[in-house]
Amino acid sequence: MGSCQSVEEQVQPQRKSKSSSIKPGKNLQKNPGVCRDSTSPSKSGSVNSNTIVVIPKNVKDLRQSPGNGDLDIFTYEEMKLATKHFRPDQVLGDGGFGIVYKGVIDDNVRTGYKTTQVAIKELDPEGLQGDREWLAEVNYLGQLRHPNLVKLIGYCCEGDHRLLVYEYMASGSLEKHLFVRVRATLSWNKRLKIALDAARGLAFLHGVEKPIIYRDFKTSNILLDLDFKAKLSDFGLARVGPTGDQTHVSTRVMGTYGYAAPEYVMTGHLTARSDVYGFGVVLLEMLIGRKVMDKSRPSREHNLVEWARPLLNQSKKLLRILDPRIEGQYSTKILMKVANLAFLCLSQNPKGRPVMSQVIEILEPLVKQEVGQEEAILLQNGGGGSVTLYEVPKSQPDTPMEKKTNQLKSETERGVGTGTSRQDNVRGKSEPPMECDLYNSYPDFERSPSIGC
Repeated sequence: MGSCQSVEEQVQPQRKSKSSSIKPGKNLQKNPGVCRDSTSPSKSGSVNSNTIVVIPKNVKDLRQSPGNGDLDIFTYEEMKLATKHFRPDQVLGDGGFGIVYKGVIDDNVRTGYKTTQVAIKELDPEGLQGDREWLAEVNYLGQLRHPNLVKLIGYCCEGDHRLLVYEYMASGSLEKHLFVRVRATLSWNKRLKIALDAARGLAFLHGVEKPIIYRDFKTSNILLDLDFKAKLSDFGLARVGPTGDQTHVSTRVMGTYGYAAPEYVMTGHLTARSDVYGFGVVLLEMLIGRKVMDKSRPSREHNLVEWARPLLNQSKKLLRILDPRIEGQYSTKILMKVANLAFLCLSQNPKGRPVMSQVIEILEPLVKQEVGQEEAILLQNGGGGSVTLYEVPKSQPDTPMEKKTNQLKSETERGVGTGTSRQDNVRGKSEPPMECDLYNSYPDFERSPSIGC
């Protein structure tokens, strides 16, 4: 495999390591920004607060670069040892990039290295993605550090081999917990916390000196650690957003079927609010418990956004389509605020969507309220076991009148008003209508595998 072409853009040309919010670990034999192969001798160096980080444009440039963040550079032999020679039982996932393996880097792999569980992603030279996406991962995650971004520990680009080494995310992807039934139910509070974590990750990307648009926000790219803290992964499609007087950047349409903002699909114009739309899709999936595209459903429900968005501001209709696995865990008042946030993020008009900093301002107090309520009830019950926070009727009424009476009674007992929002259940006049075949011509890229179990 030869050198790749330049990535679509370069990340910040000057970024000091002291601006990172996560301090790099002190690992042995660091060689930032240097790649080994049979024709390129190893170099060593260190990055300090006064170092200007050089952003490589291609693999050849990467090999000649004197520094590229705080990354460890591994040999292919070390990668084989870490994955037990890429044994099949070490595979975590497989996607357009290639196969992801679980691995351990310790003293047996590299002398003096502190034992670390990792996820190792190996580029498939025949796959959908190539050197450009691989290099984008190194460029972005090699420079950026944030608690809600998966940490890139290092990489290997020895000869034709292209591998990325990440921190291991023990709880896997949000996608698996939402849609794979063998998993334990994801509680309402966990869903809210995950949404807030993901929002913080996006807000960080949008807020750096040269804003970065993630471009592939979806449930399979939101990974969870052992404590279910969420982090964004897979930056192969990320690119620098508009700066200065620019209103957008024009780019080839790339991403995942169903998550891309409609204006981006139709025009190729990319802005930070394109990511906001993707966030709205994921928030909707967490509310309803369904995938954004599901052709096993009735035809009118194939596209989750088209079907469910008009119902988000109508409490009675929303409660009928809500994920039944979170029944009894939420306050209706808070639920409707979250639903309204999803409604705004999914606006057809990009200017009608909030920015990610506003999303955080909305979510933070809601998470605190729900977590506070849960903790208070746990204390009252002795602090053990799971509890139902909000009672719901255990049986369905036999008649429409009984059903209405019980519903009003249930809402009264929870201290929730019975009035619903009078907002229209259709899109505003300023929003262009969504075409039924909007995504029909959109390329269906394979998902990138998760960096977790």
